[in-house]
Amino acid sequence: MIRLHMPRLRQLRLVALATAGLLVASALVAPASNAQVVPQSAPANTIPGVDEIVSSPNLRQIANVPKVAPLDSTNSDIAFQGRYAFAGNYNGFVIYDISRPSAPTVKARVLCPGSQNDISVHGDLLFLSTDSPRSDDSCASTSVPSSETKWEGIKVFDIKDKANPRYLKSVQTACGSHTHTLVPAKDKKSVYLYVSSYGPSETYVGCPPPHDSISIVKVPLKKPTEAAVVAMPNLFPDGGYPGIPREKSATSGCHDITVYPSKDLAAGACMGDGVLFDIKNREAPRVINRIRDEANFSFWHSATFNNSGTKVIFTDELGGGGAATCNEATGPNRGADAIYDITGRGDARKMTFRSYYKIPRMNADTENCVAHNGSLVPVLGRDIMVQAWYQGGISVWDFTDSAKPKEIAFWERGPLSADTLVGGGTWSAYYYNGHIYSNDMVKGLDVLELNDWRTWTAKLTRYNELNVQTQPSYLGW
Repeated sequence: MIRLHMPRLRQLRLVALATAGLLVASALVAPASNAQVVPQSAPANTIPGVDEIVSSPNLRQIANVPKVAPLDSTNSDIAFQGRYAFAGNYNGFVIYDISRPSAPTVKARVLCPGSQNDISVHGDLLFLSTDSPRSDDSCASTSVPSSETKWEGIKVFDIKDKANPRYLKSVQTACGSHTHTLVPAKDKKSVYLYVSSYGPSETYVGCPPPHDSISIVKVPLKKPTEAAVVAMPNLFPDGGYPGIPREKSATSGCHDITVYPSKDLAAGACMGDGVLFDIKNREAPRVINRIRDEANFSFWHSATFNNSGTKVIFTDELGGGGAATCNEATGPNRGADAIYDITGRGDARKMTFRSYYKIPRMNADTENCVAHNGSLVPVLGRDIMVQAWYQGGISVWDFTDSAKPKEIAFWERGPLSADTLVGGGTWSAYYYNGHIYSNDMVKGLDVLELNDWRTWTAKLTRYNELNVQTQPSYLGW
């Protein structure tokens, strides 16, 4: 691997101005949902301090918007539409106006607690995942023990007025919704949500073992309040990988699914199994190939295809995102990405392992660091990806040669603490219309600029909407 090194630089974080706003009570359709748009309160012309930045010369931070109470819980995933970024937070979500990437502003903060608040958007609709036992389906619900769970699942919002999102509908799903993936229907009259969840328990209301399925929610676009579960396909009739206690996760559901709609293909990261699906029938995805990595992978977390659909990358979230695994003791093959070539056609398609990729820097034992959410950089003729590594920061890497991946750019803040393991860092790092956007769990929204001769053609691709787990294709192949 190419190692890019430079001295630690102290750089001022650029802080975007947040727009002033008034408290607005949202009109609600669902009973007792009382989603609330909270005031915009970040002061103008504020520089909240400095970070110890380490980066390659070709990747630099150009903006940061800090978290503000009450949305000061853990930040999660990001979706994009036009000039807006929609960022999940365990207490709700934030809508940013990113028309000026160097100075994003806050359009709305919506208080609606329920981890993880994994997020996607389509047209005037926004979808949130709730994967924690709640007292009810409202945005005023409280956390309850799993034995007292009343509701978990999907929440649907109307975002036509970006300053005043409205809560429309809830859909309860088995074992909640840890993540969900938006899948457009072929007739374009509906969208489907493939709901991933895991961790069944005899004491967990609505989530008894075994849990070898996903929930498929159908949302009619003209009548979103009629959204409902339409299928629960059993993906693992043999029970899936049994796992090794305290070492390898057993398959008891899926963590995340990435779909490639134009190719009728999907890849599921399902704890102990990596899965390739045929999704021609959106309500009945079929497993066509399964793989395991009993030597190195602990928890199959997420997946990314290359643009041609001939490769797939799976990530291993060793330690669940809370451990220091980018260190010498863990080594280069655990807590890493695994690159597979996809060969064959139709139901004969198979995934063949080629190599691992892990950031080539050793992090401190006080930094939680492991492979996490990323996206393709839409470069013409090459396979390049940007990826979050929690406190390991952001890595841009080339896997055109799937046997020899190499890093071409990186950026990170350094440890939150020099003495104690403190959770933080970037949850999602995605390329969208010329810039990289990162939702840092602690520090807020970061915007970065990538200037590299190998990636300049990515600026030619513009998306009207981007949900990264609903993978679009781009020209150039």
